[in-house]
Amino acid sequence: MALTTSRRAVIFHGYRATPDDHWFGWLAEQLDSTGISTHIPPLPDPAAPDRDRWQAEVAAVLGTPGPDTIVVAHSLGCLAVLRHLATLVEPWRMGALVLVSGFVDPLPALPVLDGFVADGVILSGIPDHIGSISILRSDDDPIVPPAHTDRLARLLDAPVQIVPGAGHFLAADGVTSLPAVLDAVT
Repeated sequence: MALTTSRRAVIFHGYRATPDDHWFGWLAEQLDSTGISTHIPPLPDPAAPDRDRWQAEVAAVLGTPGPDTIVVAHSLGCLAVLRHLATLVEPWRMGALVLVSGFVDPLPALPVLDGFVADGVILSGIPDHIGSISILRSDDDPIVPPAHTDRLARLLDAPVQIVPGAGHFLAADGVTSLPAVLDAVT
């Protein structure tokens, strides 16, 4: 039995995904085994995401994070999390944020998400409240252009870690575990 700590993690999925998809369950098991209580909330209607409903769910689950809070988000979930963080008022502090295939600009491969992505998010000040920010991308992501994730990293003043050949970090890309995320938060 793992020693329970006060650290908690929340993993947010992306477009057309559920908590049971890709590497999310694997990561939750790994974190739980180290004593980090982990939750993967289902975001509403992931095949037809509504930005207000997603942001409301992120706000309900995450609230105002604390220094023992770890947030991991994938793809469109990154934008939903960042939008929530942008609404928080002082003071707040989060332990770690890991964004996988994150973006804040419209995706050429998915114009259906243009309404969700519209207006992006103002990121200034967010990095000042987070202990560590890690951004992961693949070198062959067919959905989120690498330049989009690199731009997000620049806006957050965070380094980018490239995971070769991981596509969009989907199970269909062969990604059912993601040790780089685990390394970033443990």
